[in-house]
Amino acid sequence: MDLSYFDVVDATWPPAKITCNGPWLIREGQGGGKRVSAVSATCEVSAEDIPQALAAQDALHQPHLFMLRPVDQALDQMLDDQGYQVVDPVHLYTVEPSTVAQAHIPPVTTFESETPLAIARELWAEGGIGPERIAVMERAAGPKTFLLGRTDDRAAGCAFVAIHNGIAMLHALEVITAHRGKGLGRYLMYAAAKWAHRNGAKELTLLVTRRNVPANALYTSLGMLVVGQYHYRLKEA
Repeated sequence: MDLSYFDVVDATWPPAKITCNGPWLIREGQGGGKRVSAVSATCEVSAEDIPQALAAQDALHQPHLFMLRPVDQALDQMLDDQGYQVVDPVHLYTVEPSTVAQAHIPPVTTFESETPLAIARELWAEGGIGPERIAVMERAAGPKTFLLGRTDDRAAGCAFVAIHNGIAMLHALEVITAHRGKGLGRYLMYAAAKWAHRNGAKELTLLVTRRNVPANALYTSLGMLVVGQYHYRLKEA
C-alpha cells in the first residue's frame, strides 16, 4: 500500500492538531471520531515505546487508540499481546474520476455547496455525524465541496469531498435510512467523481469499514479497487 494515501486522509479529514511525540504521531480529535484521534507510529517502535503513546492520549483525554497500517505488523503483534482488540478494519478504495464522471445524474438530484447547508447538517446528525465531525470537514484546507442529494422530492443524503496532492477523498457519505436502496448513494458518488474530475484530481478515493457490505458492494460496482487497508486497536478500560 502506498503510505502517501495516509497523508491524504489527514489532509482531507484533518485532526484539530497533529504533533510528533518521540516515534509517535499524535492526533488530537476533539470528538471527531477514531480517524482523527488515533495514534500511529512514524518509525519502528518497541514495546517500551508504547507507554509514551498512552501518556500522550491521556493528556488529550482520548482513548488508547492505535491505527495499524500494513507496515505496522510488529506493533500490531505487540498490541495484540497486550490485550488490545482489533476495531473497525477499513478498506481504502480508489478509481480514476473520469471513469465515473461520465454517468448521468437526473436533474435536481445532487447539488454542491462551499459550506455545509443547514439541511445537510440535519441529515448528518440523523446518521450520527454531529458538530464535531462537521468541524473536521470545515478544517480541511484544500479544494473541497459539500454535496447534497435529493430523492422522493426531499433532501435525503449528503457527502463531503476534498483534494490533497491531486487525490480527492470522499468522506461522510450518508443517506437517511428511510430513503436507502433508491440509488441516491450512487448518484452522490457520480457527483463526487464529476467534481473531482473538474477540479483536476487524478484519483477519487474513500475509506469504508469492511463490515459495511452494501457500501462495499456499491463502490465495487463503480469499478473502484481496494488499494489498501488498516485497522485500529483499542484496549477497553
